[in-house]
Amino acid sequence: MAMKDQQWQMIEQLLAHIIEKSPFYAAKYAGCDPRDVHSLADFEALPLTDKDELRDAYPLGLAAVPQSEIVRIHSSSGTTGTPVIIPYTAQDVADWAFMFKRCYEFAGITCDDVIQVTPGYGLWTAGIGFQLGAELLGAMTIPMGPGNTDRQLQMMLDMGTTVFCATSSYALLVAETIAERGLRDQLRLRRGVIGSERWGEKMRARIAAEMGVELFDIYGLTEIYGPGIGINCEYQSAMHCWDDFIYCEIIDPATGEVLPDGESGELVITTLRKQGAPLIRYRTHDLTRIVVGDCECGSSHTRIEALIGRSDDMVKVKGVNIFPAHIEEALGLTEGASSEYQVMIDHLNGRDIMTVFFETGMSRDGWADLEGELRRHIKQMLSLTIVAKAVEIGDLPRSEKKTRRIFDNRY
Repeated sequence: MAMKDQQWQMIEQLLAHIIEKSPFYAAKYAGCDPRDVHSLADFEALPLTDKDELRDAYPLGLAAVPQSEIVRIHSSSGTTGTPVIIPYTAQDVADWAFMFKRCYEFAGITCDDVIQVTPGYGLWTAGIGFQLGAELLGAMTIPMGPGNTDRQLQMMLDMGTTVFCATSSYALLVAETIAERGLRDQLRLRRGVIGSERWGEKMRARIAAEMGVELFDIYGLTEIYGPGIGINCEYQSAMHCWDDFIYCEIIDPATGEVLPDGESGELVITTLRKQGAPLIRYRTHDLTRIVVGDCECGSSHTRIEALIGRSDDMVKVKGVNIFPAHIEEALGLTEGASSEYQVMIDHLNGRDIMTVFFETGMSRDGWADLEGELRRHIKQMLSLTIVAKAVEIGDLPRSEKKTRRIFDNRY
C-alpha cells in the first residue's frame, strides 16, 4: 500500500540505526545494508522476518537496547517449541497503553465505564494490555483473568460491569451461562471487546444477543506489542490499525510478493516506534486484506478486514485448502445450526474422511435434514464431500482461552 510520509520518515530512521542497535538485524542483514533503502520498492525488497527466526534468538537476542533499559518481557502464547521472548522498554509499555486506550475510545468506551478483564495475565500479553489501556483511559478496571465463571458473574452484578473483555471462546461460555441463569436484565453490560482468535458471524450474534452487548474485534500479537494495535469502530466494518505505530503490507504467503490493496493475503507488519524489539517486515501469518478508502467514522488509519484465518491453520483434504472461515461460512448458511463446531480429519481405508460436528438447538427429528444441508453448502463452496454430525447445544468443548476447532489425525 502507499506509505504515508510520516511512516516513511520513521522507517528511514529505523533502518539508519537498526544494524548498530540490534545484533539480530545485524546478522540478518549481513548481505545487504538497510541504509541503502531509498524507496518503497527498496523496502519491499528487504527480506521478511519469521517467527522461527525469533525463536532462534531466545532468550534476549531480539533486544535492541541494553538490558538496563528493559523493564518487562512477554512471551508468545504458543505451547510448543522454544518460546519467543519480546523485551519492552518503558516507552514501549507507554506506547502500548496509549494504543489500547485508543482502541477503547474507538469502541465508544469512556472513563465512566467499568471494564472487566478476563484474558490471562503473566507472560502472555493479553490481560495486562487490556488493563493498561483501561487505566490510562481512567475507567475502573476489574483484573479478573480467565476462569471461575461464577465469580466473574458475581463481580459483574456487584460492580456494575459495563465492558467485558475476553477471548471469543470464553465470551461464548459466559454468554451461555448468563442465558441459562436468566441474568441478562440484571447486568449493566453494554460493550464487549473480544480478541485472540477469529470467530464467525453466528458466534458473534449469539454472544451479542445473550449478553446484550455491542461487540468489537480487537487485534494484536505478542511480537507486535500485544492486543491493541487495531480495532473496529461503531460502524462495525474493518479494523482500524494504528499506522502511526505500525506499517502494514499484504503479501502472497506462498511467494512473499507484495499484493495490491484490496487483495487477500498474509499481513506483514513493521514496527515504527518499538525500542526493545523492533521488527521489520514481520510475517504474522494472519490472512486478511487492506480495505481501501476512509471509514464512515472519519478515521484515515489503515484498515484491515476481519481475519480469514491463519496461513498455518490451513489443512488440505483431497487437494482442497480448508480454513476455519470456510466451515463458519457454511454454518452461517445452514438455518438451525449453531456457531460451535469441531472438525475431525482421519485417513481410513486409503482415503481422507472429514467429519464436521456442529451444535444445534433443533429437535432430533430435524437433524438428518440439517446435516444434509450443511453437506450441500460445503460441497458447493469447496467441491468436497464431508460427513456432517449434529449434536446438542453444549456437547462440544468450551474453553476459557482459545478453542481448538480442527483436529487432523492423519499424521
